[in-house]
Amino acid sequence: MTLAPETEEIVAAGGVVFERRGDHVRVVLIHRPKYQDWSLPKGKAEPGESITQTALREVREETGLVCRIVQELEQVRYSYRTGKDNLRPKTVHYFLMKPVGGRLEAPGQEADAARWFDADEAIRLLTYEHDRELLQKALRLE
Repeated sequence: MTLAPETEEIVAAGGVVFERRGDHVRVVLIHRPKYQDWSLPKGKAEPGESITQTALREVREETGLVCRIVQELEQVRYSYRTGKDNLRPKTVHYFLMKPVGGRLEAPGQEADAARWFDADEAIRLLTYEHDRELLQKALRLE
């Protein structure tokens, strides 16, 4: 397995979309059939797009929700498998978001489901440890 050069880093952005009703907090997760995982909505930046534009666009494309950014969260870095023997570095910029419009659905090709989950259930359901850690930190901030 080889690591691709740093110049080939994938830059992406996404959101922790949440809703609070009293003491009850829900978050949106997406299911991606290609990877058979539950994750936070995110995706690659397009040329000329800011990180915040990427995050808002990707959340809208993968969940159907129009959101506003509440707060910037941390960046998550990991290696992404691009082929049989290659790993490529990836950085995902995350933002805490609240929905302001749209309708929850999975309108894109990458996600076949977008659903609200109670925060505790979402933490258990997320496939990747870095997503679980990020969600736990985000919930302490909101």
